[in-house]
Amino acid sequence: MGEENPVTIKPDLARRVQEEIGENVFLCYQCVKCTSGCPFGDFFDWQPHQIMRAVQLGQEDVALNSKAIWICAACQTCTTRCPQGIDIAGVMEFLTQEARRRGIEPKVPEVAIFNKAFLREVDIWGRAYELGLIAEMNIRTGKPFEGVDLGIRMIQKGKIKFVPTFVRPPRKVKPIEGAESAVAYYPGCSLESTATEFDISARATAEVLGLKLIEPDGWLCCGSTPAHRSDPHAALMLPMRNMALFEQSGFKEVTMPCAACFNQHKKALYRFRHRDVDRQTANRELGYEYQDNVKVSTLIEVFIKHVGIEKIRAAVKKPLTGVRVATYYRCLLTRPPKVTGASHPENPTDMDEIIRALGAEVIEWQDKTTCCGATHSLTKTEIVLEKSGGIIRNAQKLDADVIALACPLCHTNLDGRQFQMGLDEPMPILYFTQLMALAFGLGRKEMALHKNMVDPRPVLREKGLLD
Repeated sequence: MGEENPVTIKPDLARRVQEEIGENVFLCYQCVKCTSGCPFGDFFDWQPHQIMRAVQLGQEDVALNSKAIWICAACQTCTTRCPQGIDIAGVMEFLTQEARRRGIEPKVPEVAIFNKAFLREVDIWGRAYELGLIAEMNIRTGKPFEGVDLGIRMIQKGKIKFVPTFVRPPRKVKPIEGAESAVAYYPGCSLESTATEFDISARATAEVLGLKLIEPDGWLCCGSTPAHRSDPHAALMLPMRNMALFEQSGFKEVTMPCAACFNQHKKALYRFRHRDVDRQTANRELGYEYQDNVKVSTLIEVFIKHVGIEKIRAAVKKPLTGVRVATYYRCLLTRPPKVTGASHPENPTDMDEIIRALGAEVIEWQDKTTCCGATHSLTKTEIVLEKSGGIIRNAQKLDADVIALACPLCHTNLDGRQFQMGLDEPMPILYFTQLMALAFGLGRKEMALHKNMVDPRPVLREKGLLD
């Protein structure tokens, strides 16, 4: 049969993948782990393992014309679970870039529009301007009133910035006094707008614990998913400009509360360390030879490493006794482990330790790292409502009182869009730092509970934690 019906392999596309991102797709032996774990498979036309086979065979009409490469949210589940260590999410990202280079119309045009609009805002302002992004999305997709109901609610909560922030890195970076004994604080764009409660509670709890955080001037947006999806150069250089800023300022460590910011910087550093061409490009465009002396950490890591669980427990004045908490890490705090360095990417426990130290009960559940729908919040909202709604319903089935998380995008999807999910009952979604502020006995301003779209105060009053 093989001689009568030979399969012709056209390795050009596979060779391009190897040259551009260093991934050998021929290592794939079709174990189907990527497909079996993909949270978005129900929305794909071709499954991840089929895309990989198409690339191996050179079936460009399948690989480059697929809806799947655009709907993939880069949650890193496939990359983390691949037994051959192939960065499958990276291959999917490459395919969207290759399709655009060849002039192939994206099969999910709103995703391409979002990526372009996001990076345009960053190019103009230096940081994401969410109001401008939403306006451009609505105009270009021909849906001028899309998301108005959510927008009004966010404006009422003071979570929308009407005026963008214009930022450029300083031409000459000066050392910051006290930087060596402090941790650089990179809030990211969302903590200046839609996630202000995270920023407020993070700074307040750090102060209580004696953790010195310094935010250097001139940091840029990390580029988020749109950069990785459509502009690999920006995905490298936006984070590396920040890393050079931190290093030249004298810091040895930077903490990034936002999971997406953390992951994008870790990815850029991984490329810098493992690909000579990326390291040379970065150093040339920075005009500075980056020494790689700055550690990138999550805020959870910094609290545990620099403060410690015992000191956190000692700071508790109002134990969260009787509060059942579902800890939600999302995808990008831990995955893929070769990039993030996470010891337990599928079952992380660091946030659990902090929440237990506050006196709350942490429930065991299956959705710790399930993707909420990510950036499809503005492109394929129906996916977000299904995925985020499922996460909330599962937490409710396990009698959780609240969900604690550490990602602004997840908070927008689970908290902000909850009114669109048709739930029987609302579920409070809190940043873990808000729970810390509550347990530390801080004031209303520091807890910023009034900023949450789903008001958590009735549940907390019922538990005797608020007046």
